[in-house]
Amino acid sequence: MEKILTTRAGHVAMSAELKNLKSVERPAIIQAVAEAREHGDLSENAEYHSAREKHSFIEGRIKELEGILSLSEVIDPKTLSGTVKFGATVTIVDEDTDEEKTFQIVGQYEADIERGLLNIQSPIARALIGKEDGDSVAVRTPGGDKSYEILKVEFI
Repeated sequence: MEKILTTRAGHVAMSAELKNLKSVERPAIIQAVAEAREHGDLSENAEYHSAREKHSFIEGRIKELEGILSLSEVIDPKTLSGTVKFGATVTIVDEDTDEEKTFQIVGQYEADIERGLLNIQSPIARALIGKEDGDSVAVRTPGGDKSYEILKVEFI
């Protein structure tokens, strides 16, 4: 099995979600299923079917998180330096619009572009890997070709 790279923060967040699902969400939905079952005819009981569906989702997410966490390898960006690699926080500027963006390159399961967490498998991250401050990178995106200059690489 291949290791799943994750940052310490990503690992902690997934562990906290797993703990919450097991200790809070699972018992609550099991109780909701039991209460809905007491209302009688299950074939026409919308509460029961909704609770069962949510229970199935929670169980699936628990299994997914357990699998991810069992294969995860935590990388501490503070121990790294140099060129852009996993865990780096990179500030780039769009060479056409002068718009600056800052991203941290993280694993696929912790990526959240809205929070500046960029999936290592994304086109932008793949273009940035191995580059240094001042380098220019061309990225083919769904919206067309883009050119960025790397302003800063940090490992925080």
